[in-house]
Amino acid sequence: MSKPKILIVDDEPFNIDYLEQELEELDYDTISAENGLDALEIVRAESPDLVLLDIMMPIMDGFTVLGQMKSDAALRDIPVIIISAMNDLKSMVRGIEKGAEDYLPKPFEPILLKARIASSLEKKRLRDEHRRLIRTFADKDVAENLMREGFSLGGKHTVITSMFCDVRDFTTITEANDPSDVIDLINQYYQIVINTVQAYGGNANQMQGDGLMSFFGAPVYHPEHALLAVQAAIEIRQKLAVFNRDQAQKGGQQIEVGFGIATGRVVAGYAGTETRATYLCVGDTVNLSARLESHTKVVKRPILIDGATRKELDATIRVESLGEEIFKGKTHAVQVFSVYC
Repeated sequence: MSKPKILIVDDEPFNIDYLEQELEELDYDTISAENGLDALEIVRAESPDLVLLDIMMPIMDGFTVLGQMKSDAALRDIPVIIISAMNDLKSMVRGIEKGAEDYLPKPFEPILLKARIASSLEKKRLRDEHRRLIRTFADKDVAENLMREGFSLGGKHTVITSMFCDVRDFTTITEANDPSDVIDLINQYYQIVINTVQAYGGNANQMQGDGLMSFFGAPVYHPEHALLAVQAAIEIRQKLAVFNRDQAQKGGQQIEVGFGIATGRVVAGYAGTETRATYLCVGDTVNLSARLESHTKVVKRPILIDGATRKELDATIRVESLGEEIFKGKTHAVQVFSVYC
């Protein structure tokens, strides 16, 4: 495990030297800055585990540094302890209200400082573990939404692109291979698919055995969500082609996947109960993406999209019209297009 990294921000070199000696004895790594502007640059570049922040500094004072850190989603969870000669109650309250973990007036008691540092680092460790666990069981964007806004049941109308992908002949694969090999294969498959979906701003939402439902445009909105979904599907196909070549060379199981992509209005939000819930997009668009994926087996094309998705694409995506199709559960025909990949 790496040692905690602490940024010391003070315009007095003597104070920096003293704190560096104290912290290095406690087996912490230290970095330093002598003004607020340099401190912000170092925080962004180094991502320290804790900041010890003076208030009265040239160029940019500590309160401004603290305010900018707490308004930046990438920096706000880094704990800050203010160590300042400004020991009046008003300054202390201002620092805590701006988001400081603690406020110690100078001259400080070394034993108290060490205790506050240890406490702040432990709180950060627990927050990091909390975030890691949420991200394990929820998509990255959903996890960040939960950490930022908290949890509440309910939804809202929005327009998204839904992508459903499914492994071909998965039942045959499970019957012909050892269970541990099947799990390893599906994990490799999900790593390729989920990483690619997230790289294109999608929400890899529901794993259903060998199938995956992903949403583009919620919970984080992207104006080009339809184009991003199609680009993600094409790249997944390309990555699986490389994966299959490697599998063929070592006699392993190969994977073929179909994709159905549809764009339209849904209700998006958290559904379930206060003790067990999930983020969902509900509506005909989601069902249509699953129908399109199933139709890939009929027309022998790997990626099918609907007319609404087709309208949002640019010239970089080549498609072929397959005419209209009336899918189960729908009363109107749907324009179906095959994407060249």
